[in-house]
Amino acid sequence: MDGEANPTLAQWAGGAEMFDRLFERFYEHVAADPVLAPVFAGMDPAHAAHVARFVAQVLGGPARYSTEGGSHAGMVARHMNRALTEAQRRRWLSLLLDTADEVGLADDPEFRASFTGYLEWGSRLAVMNSQPGAPALDRDAPMPSWDWTSPGGPYRPD
Repeated sequence: MDGEANPTLAQWAGGAEMFDRLFERFYEHVAADPVLAPVFAGMDPAHAAHVARFVAQVLGGPARYSTEGGSHAGMVARHMNRALTEAQRRRWLSLLLDTADEVGLADDPEFRASFTGYLEWGSRLAVMNSQPGAPALDRDAPMPSWDWTSPGGPYRPD
């Protein structure tokens, strides 16, 4: 690989198709999960594909989520006033990681550390923003961008 750029996390994972498979299977599990099923009751049938595009883009994949009208602020807005709990967040994360194993997502330590780091960050942000009275995210906030060594989102402590 001399002189070649490192693959993005999305490429390493297997691309958009792998994220489609991961989230389709994950939300099948969610529907049967006693902790998560109530949170996602009445979920739009396109939800899994929507989340797959979001996560793939964050991890360096194609910008399909944004080019199809999505934004980070829009994703955050979907969580506003939902009062998500830490128990729900932990179950979401655990079930998603179990599903990643089930569908054969790359399991090398470097990839899984970055992938899990993003899921931890994103799920904690979702819980934080879901609490009643949470301030709205800046509508112009950029999409988060996560890579092998430089995770990052719109939050930057002073």
